[in-house]
Amino acid sequence: MLHVDQILAVTSAAPATLAAGGEAAPPPFTVARVLTETRLDSWLTLGLVLAAGLYLYGVHRLRLRGDRWPVIRTVAFLGPGLGGIALVTLTGLGAYDTALLSVHMVQHMVLSMIAPIFLALGAPVTLALRTLPVRPRKRLLAIVHSRIARIYSFPLVAFTIFVVNPFALYFTDLYEFTLRHEWAHELVHAHFIATGCVFFWPLLGLDPLPGRWPYPARALLMVLSVPFHTVLGLTIMQSTTLFGGDWYPSLNLSWSDPWEDQVVAGGVLWAGGEFVSVTMLAVLVIQWIKQSEREARRLDRELDRQEARQKAAEASA
Repeated sequence: MLHVDQILAVTSAAPATLAAGGEAAPPPFTVARVLTETRLDSWLTLGLVLAAGLYLYGVHRLRLRGDRWPVIRTVAFLGPGLGGIALVTLTGLGAYDTALLSVHMVQHMVLSMIAPIFLALGAPVTLALRTLPVRPRKRLLAIVHSRIARIYSFPLVAFTIFVVNPFALYFTDLYEFTLRHEWAHELVHAHFIATGCVFFWPLLGLDPLPGRWPYPARALLMVLSVPFHTVLGLTIMQSTTLFGGDWYPSLNLSWSDPWEDQVVAGGVLWAGGEFVSVTMLAVLVIQWIKQSEREARRLDRELDRQEARQKAAEASA
């Protein structure tokens, strides 16, 4: 969230209670406060640092034995992947996630769509399989190919989870509950990340997952996900009911109108969802083209070998 003592120093208004933890409502939303108010004492900070350290250690192990690891994978995993999660949770942006629905929607987009995509493109499972000792590697393979992993990574199951979850969260009393209980709000953040990984890993990820669909089917599933973000965003923009119940009005923020902010939040979800989906569809098509090129080169090499064997047989005859 935010450092209350620092925030109160720049505002004379009496703060409203923001959450069960007793933290104060933030002053007017500005880019400066997003950049300056950072909190690094949460469990999420430790998890992100640990994930980054393990990934870099794996890359280091590969280089020590003379193996190469694509730099772009490391950049994707550490930059937009882990970095995206940190940007919307550990910086000052996290101070406003329970005060402004629009900020929460930005978090929603990053945690459920943008960050999981780049985590998948970082191929951490492949990196682990190439660096772990024999016994841990076998355990990891057993997990990847377990029945639970096969069920949740099956594209239709992942698609259903990805699409249904936002409707179940925002159109029930569950969202208001997460606003009033900090532990539930943090759990929603983790849930967004997990849901995005379950959906995007089988579609765009480079790791060896069971039951992966061919590229045409993956592209179709990506196209089908676009309308759901449009429907959800437009529904939020046109809703005559405030999301979160009376939570946002009770904050009495003089610098924000909950109704106007809800319209902005719906627009963020609508435009952001379409942009990310179309962009990732383009990435999927690029992956499809590259795989076709690799397959064509493989077939060419096989034909060359067959022709060489045939010529050798004719020469010996």
